[in-house]
Amino acid sequence: MAASIYGSIAELIGQTPLLRLSRFSQQQHLKADLIGKLELFNPNHSVKDRIALAMIEQAERDGLLKPGDIIAETTSGNTGIGVAAFAAAKGYRFRVYINDFVSIERSKIIQAYGAEVVPFSTVPGFAEFYEASDGDFVAGTRWLVAQVTEAEPHVHFLQQLQNPANPRIHELTTGPEIWRDTDGELDIFVASVGTGGTLSGTSRYLKAQNPAIRVVAVEPGVDSQPSERQPEPLEITGVHAFSNQPPERVPPNLDTQICDEVIAVETWQAYQAARQFALAEGVLVGDSSGAVLWAGQQLAARPENHGKRIVLLLADGGANYLSTDLFNHQQPVEELKNATAVQTSQQLL
Repeated sequence: MAASIYGSIAELIGQTPLLRLSRFSQQQHLKADLIGKLELFNPNHSVKDRIALAMIEQAERDGLLKPGDIIAETTSGNTGIGVAAFAAAKGYRFRVYINDFVSIERSKIIQAYGAEVVPFSTVPGFAEFYEASDGDFVAGTRWLVAQVTEAEPHVHFLQQLQNPANPRIHELTTGPEIWRDTDGELDIFVASVGTGGTLSGTSRYLKAQNPAIRVVAVEPGVDSQPSERQPEPLEITGVHAFSNQPPERVPPNLDTQICDEVIAVETWQAYQAARQFALAEGVLVGDSSGAVLWAGQQLAARPENHGKRIVLLLADGGANYLSTDLFNHQQPVEELKNATAVQTSQQLL
């Protein structure tokens, strides 16, 4: 038997397993076949490892990223962790611009890879612009990229919101993996929307194989989005509203035409589903995965979906959320309905 010895961390990305959610479905009395794709098995425990490496290597091929350059991105979530890891493995410096409410785990992991962390509050003019744009993360990212690259031309922003390498890597890997591992037997694919790359790229491949596959996108509910009544609600990490939004607030990488349905999920519902999943299947996932699990429950409960196979993209593991209340089983989820961002750590994509 030949030994399997890998040459770099890049070779460990992808080929993540599918798990039938047997006990979870049984406990919720669901009659559909729920299957979770566990992206926590990537080396940095999230689906964002795929795009982090893809965007770096595409920039290298295009001559946009050269030795001595600094990689930058406006993220403090899983993309930031992935980029920090692959930047370290390739010998690049990495600078991440982050939300001030970043979780303890995420900031420490990013710093462990040697990245420079720049809180939004320390960027001159950013807080004022972000507030004036009503927290528009698309506009905020464009503003920051323009400001930094004009002052520092040797800094290369990956720009995950509009970088075509983002959805392309999912069309090349995530979609084919799901198709192969289900033998092409699936009826519905469900994913949350952050940059839109995971949903768009994966769905393009799946629909090319079978146009009858339904694609369901998950976005935050009204009470989990900033509003005049509640400017800093407890949000679902990295999940952003896109339906009923002006075009300029929709990430360019999101193909809205590929979605057959949009399900809005409130933060407390995402937390509840993640907690139920942990207790039923012995797997910790993040709150965006909890939102997808909640949406999967709603789909599986519909009579027309009984017996159908529903594949849920579970974007990351739950270890980076232990400083939050995500897995605080002593806390009733009803208390989360009016929670604010101050009560937990939040971050961008």
